[in-house]
Amino acid sequence: MAFRDFPEQQQGIDLLQRSLARGRLAHGYLFCGHDLGELEGLARSLAQTLNCQQPVKRDGALADCCGQCLACQKIEHGNYPDVHCVRPESKSRIVTIEQMRELMKEIQLKPSEAEYKVAVVVAADRLRVEAANAFLKTLEEPPVRSIFILLTTEPQRILETILSRCLRLNFAGEGPRALNPEQMEWLSAFSELAAAEQKSLLGRYRLMDVLLRKLADVKTGIETALTARSPLQHYKEAEKATIDRWEDELAAAIEAEYRRQRTDLLALLQRWLRDVWLLALRLGQGRSRQPDIPAGPRADDLTSLLSFPQLTGTERVAGRLSGADAIDNLEIMEQLQRWLGTNVQEALALEVGLLKLHL
Repeated sequence: MAFRDFPEQQQGIDLLQRSLARGRLAHGYLFCGHDLGELEGLARSLAQTLNCQQPVKRDGALADCCGQCLACQKIEHGNYPDVHCVRPESKSRIVTIEQMRELMKEIQLKPSEAEYKVAVVVAADRLRVEAANAFLKTLEEPPVRSIFILLTTEPQRILETILSRCLRLNFAGEGPRALNPEQMEWLSAFSELAAAEQKSLLGRYRLMDVLLRKLADVKTGIETALTARSPLQHYKEAEKATIDRWEDELAAAIEAEYRRQRTDLLALLQRWLRDVWLLALRLGQGRSRQPDIPAGPRADDLTSLLSFPQLTGTERVAGRLSGADAIDNLEIMEQLQRWLGTNVQEALALEVGLLKLHL
């Protein structure tokens, strides 16, 4: 891949290309975004551009990689000796101090082939405190012609000592991501099912089944996509220790990406429940029960506030709820996200959360 393969991220790429043109790259970058796979692609593209044998130039300065030369191909497939990558381990989903020490040892060695040595830390928010502290000195005083690229979908979890030593580039865009047609179709089906009478346990478990089937499809898609990109698919004759490491890294990457997409899916439901709350306020439900709830917005102002004004089930749900119940739904979803951030069993947390919702 190359920078040109990421047209939606041109703003961040422009900043990198201007730094390349001026010869003023930072020694440490923090790439933030919604999609860890996309961030990895951007990090690889920068590594390829720095080491490409036939780079694309603009006004005589590096602008992109060719994507076809031997160096580009090696970096793309993860077997270039001067580009190093660490990921969270599978069981604990953390980046350990041992991994970081090995990375720092590798980056201190003279390049074998490269113009620049590049070190990529995937899911840098999973750095243990001791691993981050061990990494700080190298991040402050990196070897000549070396670059560290940290990737995260949760920058708020990065230690301040790491943040202060990296140049942060945002590849997340502005505001929530637009839904693709498949996501919109699923949310529409979920809202219609929720709009049906949900007082029975059977109705709630139907909702849960819809959510669990969606999550199962998400995980299957992640497994397929990440397995196809894994070096396991390209180097089947590698040493057993290397294969074991790749398998651990693949398992960790699948779990991390699944958790991220699960969080996104539940955040999508929370955005829909916010619409329910806004409509409940407009309908004036429950203000006598909770006088401190503000009056709802006027009907002519409401459409601009709704995330999904096209969903017909939203108002039917709102018509059954008080403002207090609608707010409670948002708090339940926040609590559910907190539960899933711990080691609680996923199915149990989802069951409790959906049963508690006011629908």
